[in-house]
This record gives sequence, structure tokens and C-alpha cells, in this order.
Amino acid sequence: MIILPAIDLKDGKCVRLYQGKMDSSEVVAKDVVETALEFKACKAEYIHMVDLDGAVKGSMKNIDKILDVIDKVKLPIEVGGGIRDMEKIDYLITRGISRVILGTAALNNPNLVTEAVKKHGEKIAVGIDAKDEKVAVDGWMNISSIDYIDFAKEMEKIGVKTIIFTDISKDGTLQGPNLEQLGKIQNSVSCNIIASGGIKSIEDLKIINEMGIYGAITGKAIYSGSIDLEEAIKICK
Repeated sequence: MIILPAIDLKDGKCVRLYQGKMDSSEVVAKDVVETALEFKACKAEYIHMVDLDGAVKGSMKNIDKILDVIDKVKLPIEVGGGIRDMEKIDYLITRGISRVILGTAALNNPNLVTEAVKKHGEKIAVGIDAKDEKVAVDGWMNISSIDYIDFAKEMEKIGVKTIIFTDISKDGTLQGPNLEQLGKIQNSVSCNIIASGGIKSIEDLKIINEMGIYGAITGKAIYSGSIDLEEAIKICK
């Protein structure tokens, strides 16, 4: 299992949210590039980045910071938040983004996912953020009526190979991941599943690893010191 340390960007700063609430943002690191370099020093193989402003507003607002990380850190980066059209997907991949995450756009415009997967293959991932098992969109501001498993199956049919699954109620809480929902999505589709939300300890990561999950994103647990990133990477390899 790969461990993906998370960098969430709001107003150009590295922050963490509580249960996806934008007004709960807390700055957790001063410099985005320095943070990414620290992750690299801990032997991270991949970094997960989200433009939170972009997710809410529908277009990327922190792209300069993201491209700085690409240019200066030289690690594979997956990016989501406000990516809603083919032009932006093409641009990001041309600039060196390893995996583009579609969330709101995937739900509202499945044809875009089809086109993107046809053109870029495994460089396209879909983020499924759920509250009470229903898919959330627009930076988690709105909850749809779509069941997260049904949506995962639709994305699988399109050809999506990687799904990032987040239970919003767990995100940023350090209360542990929703293992029941994680297991359900893992057993429902053949896609690589990346777990996100609530991971608080090495023990959580061990359990997720034993479930056969492809990857796990951890943010607040690293910043708070409850997970040692280098140790986590070593244990889960």
C-alpha cells in the first residue's frame, strides 16, 4: 500500500479542515514547497494535493503553488479541486501532474470523465466524497442523491482505474476511517481504492493495508505528530 501525505491549499496556505467545513480551516504549515520536500525526505513516493478554493469556486485558485511543488520537489503528484474541463486536465498533465482527480465534474459531467480517460488513461482518477453514503460535490457544500457505490460502479464502467474515497464525517477528525464503507467500495469495484478521511494512527494504516487497499491519504495525523510518515511508509510497503 502506498501512503500519500496530503497538502490541502486554501488562500495559498497549507491547511486542514474538520469534516470538510471551509470555516474550520487551520494553517498547518507555512510553506507548501518546504512541506512537500519534508515529505520527500521521509521517502514519500506520491503526494496528494487539493485546491480547496478551486473545489468551492469551480476553477483552480492555487495552481501556482501546485506547479511550484511539481517543479521543485520532483515527486509524482495527484491533484484535485476545481478541475472541471478538458483544457485544464490537458494543461495539468502537460505540466507534469501524474494524476488528475475529478470530483464534482465526474458527477455532473460523466462525458468529461469518458473523454479524459480515453485520452489520458490511468492519469485520471475520481474522488468520491460521501456523507451518509451519498456523493457530495462543490467542495462538499452540496450533497447529491447518488449512492457512492452506484457512482463507483459507473466510474468503473467508464474505465476509471483509481478512486479516492472519503467519508466526509471522518475527515480531519482523527477518529479513525470508516472501515465499513471502505470495505464495501473495495469489494464492489475492481478499481484501485485510495482511502481518505479520519486516519489517526499507524494501526489504522495497518488495518487498511490488510484489507488490500491500494493507497491511503493522511494529512492531519502527520501534521499533529500522531503518525510518523517515514515509519508509516516503511510498515505499509
